Amino acid sequence: MPNIKETYDVIVVGAGHAGCEAALASARLGLETIIFTVSVESIAMMPCNPNIGGSSKGHLVREIDALGGEMGKNIDATFIQSKMLNASKGPAVHSLRAQADKSDYSRRMRCVLENTDHLHIKQAEVSEIIVEDGVIKGVKTVSGAVYEAESVVLCTGVYLKARCIYGDVSYHTGPNGLQAANHLTDSLIKNGIEIRRFKTGTPARVDKRSVDFSKMTEQFGDKRVVPFSFETDPESVQKEQVSCWLTYTNEDTHKIIKDNIDRSPLYSGDIQGTGPRYCPSIEDKVVRFADKDRHQVFIEPEGLYTNEMYLGGMSSSMPEDVQYAMYRTVPGLENVRIVRNAYAIEYDCISAIQLKSSLEFKKIKGLFAGGQFNGSSGYEEAAAQGIIAGINAALYVKGKEPLILDRSESYIGVLIDDLVTKESFEPYRMMTSRAEYRLLLRQDNADIRLSKYGYEVGLISKERYDKLQLKIKLIDEEIERVKAVNIGTSSNVQDLLRENGSTELLTGVTLAELIKRPELSYEVLAPIDKDRTELPWDVKEQVNINLKYEGYISRQMRQVEHFKKLEKKIIPDGLDYYAINGLRKEAMQKLDKFNPRSIGQASRISGVSPADISVLLVYLESYRRNNN
Repeated sequence: MPNIKETYDVIVVGAGHAGCEAALASARLGLETIIFTVSVESIAMMPCNPNIGGSSKGHLVREIDALGGEMGKNIDATFIQSKMLNASKGPAVHSLRAQADKSDYSRRMRCVLENTDHLHIKQAEVSEIIVEDGVIKGVKTVSGAVYEAESVVLCTGVYLKARCIYGDVSYHTGPNGLQAANHLTDSLIKNGIEIRRFKTGTPARVDKRSVDFSKMTEQFGDKRVVPFSFETDPESVQKEQVSCWLTYTNEDTHKIIKDNIDRSPLYSGDIQGTGPRYCPSIEDKVVRFADKDRHQVFIEPEGLYTNEMYLGGMSSSMPEDVQYAMYRTVPGLENVRIVRNAYAIEYDCISAIQLKSSLEFKKIKGLFAGGQFNGSSGYEEAAAQGIIAGINAALYVKGKEPLILDRSESYIGVLIDDLVTKESFEPYRMMTSRAEYRLLLRQDNADIRLSKYGYEVGLISKERYDKLQLKIKLIDEEIERVKAVNIGTSSNVQDLLRENGSTELLTGVTLAELIKRPELSYEVLAPIDKDRTELPWDVKEQVNINLKYEGYISRQMRQVEHFKKLEKKIIPDGLDYYAINGLRKEAMQKLDKFNPRSIGQASRISGVSPADISVLLVYLESYRRNNN
């Protein structure tokens, strides 16, 4: 019997959060796309924390939505609690976070994939990539079936040679007991792709009926919910929410962990993979932060139709008996029953320095990668890479230039630039502190920053883009108006200022100047703004933020101008760095290894000094003169 042979434009391997965004982007751009998964039931599965967003991650979700992705819409339709984190701080660090009904989240995303034109789902394990003369040609499955395509996107998540471990128990499966992908790694190595071993972990899931919530602090959602997607009607997400709960570990918990630390595979040496520094297991926290007498534990529901609760903050690979002992020292968990044991999972992935900024492999044309396979952690980081990889795989097939977002215009740009220029030896996690221009890269203005790219690519409709242009016009006009409105020292003005703890006026000022006061805002000043007309809430939000932080925003814009100049200085492909006199040997080695696309990117490579950049700039000027 001959083997099956099919042809597509784009192949996506893996149907987690990266794979879903990659496949949807490619198919929505009109390319015949097939997505492979080891289990159809695992599409957009949440094997770890059942939430989307959070500090900096909420920014990524908003940006994915602005480009035309699905994650924001999906969580808006399936959340059971929503909160704006850091609301008491400045807008640069405001971040949406929503608790998901994880079954609904997966089910709805699968439904979207199944009903997207040009997209085909296939349950099969991909065992080989087919490469000829440095160009991707397709993939082969374990059954021997061949699928040809001009472009392939690898989004294998944590499934490559996955091994789940707790205590002495070790089994070669993916998360939640799903089948691991045990064959593809060898094919990748054979084709010159360097593989490394990372690990992550997840806490136990427990039976809600065995939890005493009276000993915990109830955590409520926001009274007024803000949606993730710019297309979601804000009124549609105002609904009854479920509660989460907060409790703490204590000295008894920590004693049990310390007394059994030798039984942890993390410390016994049984786990070889490197875990995420910023999301450590509870045993790692107790060892690394020995001065702390307690750690937070968040008890979060997994969904509306299950009694399973997620113990956020207590991931572990301890033996089962130790897990029971330590969990039962926590207030409210004294009689807890475990439904699913906590475990660590090891998996194969790559160092993303093998990729271009487009997420295409440097050495294999047409082969792209996204998600945890690239050495990152988190659903949001995965989805962000997935949509870029999917867009660029489609553009590659169409013979067009790739979409590359830089650090000055998006968190996605920061994420990808960090991955491809800074060799990471642990799973990469996005944080607001990684973004130099975070006052400009707020989650509230992601649509203004990035929708133009989604529209130009073809993922944002003209109707949506025109609506955004109207929003921008209203913002600009209102800012100009309030700058021209003069406020005098009448009694009603002084009364309003006193009521809000603001200094009374000695002379007239503009409305814009009053908005800039920390204790005042565009909304607070509405009673003394006689010519004001009613505007959409998101327009008012932008007017308020842009005026309040005008000076800081202007300063960052000037910094961005300098950044852009270096980013526009493109380095020719194949430049021989060893032939450049004056470069230090370390710089030669690093530049040759990373092969940066621009001077700006070169300057961010560890081991390349400002002096090396000066030498490189002089050389490039001479190079261009000689080649023109």
